[in-house]
Amino acid sequence: MNLTGSCECGRVTFSLSGTIPDVTLCHSSQCRKTSGHIWASVLVPDEQCKITSDETLKWRRSSDSAQRGFCTDCGSSLFYKHDEENKIAVAAGALETPTGLGIERHIFVKDKGDYYQIPNHENQLERY
Repeated sequence: MNLTGSCECGRVTFSLSGTIPDVTLCHSSQCRKTSGHIWASVLVPDEQCKITSDETLKWRRSSDSAQRGFCTDCGSSLFYKHDEENKIAVAAGALETPTGLGIERHIFVKDKGDYYQIPNHENQLERY
């Protein structure tokens, strides 16, 4: 599978190749604050994500063990990268449609906002 994506203004672009898993929804307070609601992403090996334009891409250290990539022009939150993993979480909302993807699971549901509910039939993990 090959998918492409970008930030809202189009100054940061990327492509994903190979097998792309379904979307993970993270409900941690950090992800909610970064994304404005729920961080929806696909986690792929580093070599499957090629950043094709990065003129406004900036990486910000978001914890002792991870960083987040965003566009400095439009503010789109695009990437999450844990230092000890050879994988990158790519914002599902930044992917061009159709993706053919579904929702795989919800993580950090213990931290979810109090203004919404997660359907009981969907895979939920208190942590990751």
